[in-house]
Amino acid sequence: MVTKDREYWLHIKDKVKNEADALGIDKIGFAAADPFTEMKQLLLDHRAKGYESGFEEPDIERRVHPELSLEEPRSIIAIAVAYPSELADAPRNAPGAFRGLISRSSWGRDYHHVLRDRLARLADFIRSLEPDARIESMVDTGALVDRAVAQRAGIGWSAKNCAIITPEFGSWVYLGEMITSLPLPPDTPIADECGDCTICLDACPTGALVGAGGELDATRCLSFITQTKGMVESEEVRFKLGNKLYGCDTCQTVCPKNKGKNWTHQPELTPDPELAKPLLKPLLTMSNREFKERFGDMAASWRGKKPIQRNAIIALANFKDKSAVPELSELLANDPRPEIRGTSAWALGKIGGEAARQSVAKALMNERDEIVLRELRIANERFA
Repeated sequence: MVTKDREYWLHIKDKVKNEADALGIDKIGFAAADPFTEMKQLLLDHRAKGYESGFEEPDIERRVHPELSLEEPRSIIAIAVAYPSELADAPRNAPGAFRGLISRSSWGRDYHHVLRDRLARLADFIRSLEPDARIESMVDTGALVDRAVAQRAGIGWSAKNCAIITPEFGSWVYLGEMITSLPLPPDTPIADECGDCTICLDACPTGALVGAGGELDATRCLSFITQTKGMVESEEVRFKLGNKLYGCDTCQTVCPKNKGKNWTHQPELTPDPELAKPLLKPLLTMSNREFKERFGDMAASWRGKKPIQRNAIIALANFKDKSAVPELSELLANDPRPEIRGTSAWALGKIGGEAARQSVAKALMNERDEIVLRELRIANERFA
């Protein structure tokens, strides 16, 4: 009978690392499953400041205590999978054929599915070694804080841009983890290498990276705003969105640790240029079925077509694309969603021209929604 001492678990750990590599997991780390007590006050303060996105696990205790997700946990396995940062043969904008931007984190197949599949296969392998192992896997939407787990497990350091930066892959990595009942020996955390650099803080379009960095005011983050529903209330934010349809990569693209790093070895994450930079005008009239058929395999589809359509309207306004006036006028007159009508009113006012003016004037006579009426009045003033 094998004595399950530290040497035994080191041997199991090595087998798990080798299998992870064979499964296409780019980096793996191991951490103790102790509570993340140092996180609790930070999370409470974050909530008190109103910085949460609303997409997080609402129970802070579950975010801090692994034992609330798996009874008697002994270790946590963290994984990272690298993804591309550059788009080969990127289609270009042209008058009448302007394009939007989908962030790199949504290129290729939805990473939630990719990582969950690899974690599931890794869990099956672990159970082949230890049939009694209990495992709870998580990707993005789990209770634990992915960055805290990855940092403890030595995947990388938690950077000022609120990403995990790995020495090998920069911050172009997706993160996942599994809590286990096995006492796998932990790895050593990596020292923070951000130093005095504030490039990401200075580059953030809305100042969403707050304090000295490492904390994000999600309500000001363009990535979060692109995923919200309803109106984008601030005109300044609408300008700063530019042609972003989903996500924002600014704090990563400016990071010196990401310079020259582009990962193309994961076939499932290879982007389709026409999906990564889609034409804007077709998005305005796309049905739910068409949206799902075209974008349904991407992470960007998780909130449905409405936020992306709204963002496409904002992008067309920022391009001042006069060729979009007929489509925007149709949305203003007939779309049942107030946020789409209101955003279209703003866009027509910004694009300008006689056709846009007439559409706004006609809508002013028929519109009943107060939010849309407000946007119509502002748009109408632009024509004065």
